[in-house]
Amino acid sequence: MTVIDDARALQDDLVQLRRTLHRHPEIGLHIPLTQETVLAAIDGLPLEVSTGTTSTSITGVLRGGGAGGSGRAVLLRGDMDALPVHENTGLDYAAGGETMHACGHDLHTAMLVGAAQLLCAHRDELNGDIVFMFQPGEEGYDGARHMVEEGVLDASGTRVEAALALHVTSAFLPAGVFATRRGPVMSAADVLRVTVRGAGGHGSAPHRAKDPIPAACEMVTALQTLVTRRFDVFDPVVVTIGAFHAGTAHNVIPEEATFEATVRSFSVESHARVLTETVRVCEGIAAAHGLEVDAVASELYPVTVNDPTEVGTFGDTVRELHGEHRFVEMPNPLTGSEDFSRVLDAVPGTMAFLGACLPDRDPATAPYNHSPEAAFDDRLLADGAAVYAEWARQRLTLS
Repeated sequence: MTVIDDARALQDDLVQLRRTLHRHPEIGLHIPLTQETVLAAIDGLPLEVSTGTTSTSITGVLRGGGAGGSGRAVLLRGDMDALPVHENTGLDYAAGGETMHACGHDLHTAMLVGAAQLLCAHRDELNGDIVFMFQPGEEGYDGARHMVEEGVLDASGTRVEAALALHVTSAFLPAGVFATRRGPVMSAADVLRVTVRGAGGHGSAPHRAKDPIPAACEMVTALQTLVTRRFDVFDPVVVTIGAFHAGTAHNVIPEEATFEATVRSFSVESHARVLTETVRVCEGIAAAHGLEVDAVASELYPVTVNDPTEVGTFGDTVRELHGEHRFVEMPNPLTGSEDFSRVLDAVPGTMAFLGACLPDRDPATAPYNHSPEAAFDDRLLADGAAVYAEWARQRLTLS
């Protein structure tokens, strides 16, 4: 039997696991029910299992026996957490309440469990060790950083030499197509928080006050100009003001105005510079108006950068397993962000995507990840598990 045959024999069990996880989503770094479900799913496998101390993460190490202990290791990652979204899919296994697996992490977890089962069945053929990284807290909690700091990259006793993460999409890609690109594949994400402080007064006499609102509005406009005048159009930066708050009445000048922005960038250089430049713009405008300002730009996730050689290896694995038509190289990175960037900052690897659009939907118009209507085709679980497993096996054979 081939790895695909073995994976397809697991399909029904993987679907059941995925739907169990889907019915009981949890948010953040501490997802005890999800952890318990995964631990039960891998119970009995010849894995060295440990759990996190700062989160409910799970790390499993499979010792390969093919080379009598080569001292080599690779890592496979699946994130496990959900989102604060009320599900509106109408599925018979839909989650209740205000939490939903709207980004497909339940599929990632099930595929990684499937890969563990496949690889454990063939451990004697493995020329090294495999680290399974079951990660909570990807959705804004920097769970990968917690696991890296706790030593997941060295869990086998040696630093992993390569890493792979798969991410399903409910739109954007046709079902069954794997996609990624060399170099930057997802943007960095930062947040700019600004509070402009003045002096309140009567709306009819602004000269007797220090109005923070015009200055804050000027900052919003200037930040858009900054993007087009200080950064190369071929190395883009995106600044979007998502929240703006000031005042309580039409005839009252408030003492302060606040706004928050998401900041996206696609290179290490622009990421570092945009954090400084956005703050400088706000401070300069405040000074020109005689106002005080607190402007803080905080890094959330760095740019997710794929190693070109590792992308080539991943593409070869997909083509060999599923055929040439199942792999595409993306022309541009995605504007979303990922904490798997923490792993790829430390070791070479690949962040890749798998189309899981439902058969009755058009990928161009289907509800996208994070939507209350986002739904994923779990008939692709075996295909994803097979790619995880075969990539790990083949990667350990490379010199």
